[in-house]
Amino acid sequence: MKEVIVYQIDSFTKEKFKGNPAGVVLNAENMTSEEMQLIARELNNSETAFVFKPDNPKENFDYQVRYFTPTTEVPSCGHATIAALYAKAQEDQLDSCTVAIHTQIGILPIHIERKDNDYLITMTQGKFELSPAFDTSITQRIVLALGLTMDDLDEKCPVQIASTGHSKVMIGIKSNIILNHLVPDLTALTKLSKEIGCNGYFVFTFDTDEKEILTNGRMFAPAIGISEDPVTGNANGPLGGYLIQNKIIETADEIFEFTGKQGEAINRIGEVKVQVSVKDSQPGIIRITGNAVGVFRTTMTLK
Repeated sequence: MKEVIVYQIDSFTKEKFKGNPAGVVLNAENMTSEEMQLIARELNNSETAFVFKPDNPKENFDYQVRYFTPTTEVPSCGHATIAALYAKAQEDQLDSCTVAIHTQIGILPIHIERKDNDYLITMTQGKFELSPAFDTSITQRIVLALGLTMDDLDEKCPVQIASTGHSKVMIGIKSNIILNHLVPDLTALTKLSKEIGCNGYFVFTFDTDEKEILTNGRMFAPAIGISEDPVTGNANGPLGGYLIQNKIIETADEIFEFTGKQGEAINRIGEVKVQVSVKDSQPGIIRITGNAVGVFRTTMTLK
């Protein structure tokens, strides 16, 4: 029998039961993929992160992290990374530091800032990539499946796939009221995902009434068992690159920063701080920063 440490962490918030809940399993060194999938299904968060030390102490990273939805393994996850490093920092009472984690999308630096006996986590995401905008036919099908009309779209915002390791379709719309009342056809979105090779649909708007918030958003990924993800690091991060590369936001070279808000429609509000390095009007390194709060810590015995 083996015993593992299990956390439930709410990311992108300091208020319990807000933001995005993630399971975190520390000391997962001897777990099988099947055991990880079963625990992720049992915890039933959009993602659960499993943290373990490298097999070889000479490796150039500190921890390996794997991510599972209730139905499948995924290559990366923003809020579960925030949660995993927050849990690790709490467990080991770490001081401010930068660690390297090994994921399916590469080795990523994660900065842990200790302040007032709490932690703020900054994740450097994977390489930003932007696919060509969809043709009118696919765009119309995506719009229809989301419960939108073509008139709802923000004309500045092409519908296309953006990624920092786990891709999302970017859909900019005009109205926050429409955003909060979306009732997507999850079956249609699942079918579309197989055709376009992308599981997540991030609908966002600049229609916010808060000066410090640039965008409000919602994210749906039914093809991987996530009807709606409350607050999504792997959507808000690539959104930053998408806004720069499409020149939707004009900014001087060096750094573009904004805060994206998500989760209002399902009462799990959270905020993601996004930082994009900019050179020659093109996005470079993308980082996301978030708070977190522990909901519970327990141990689980695996037979």
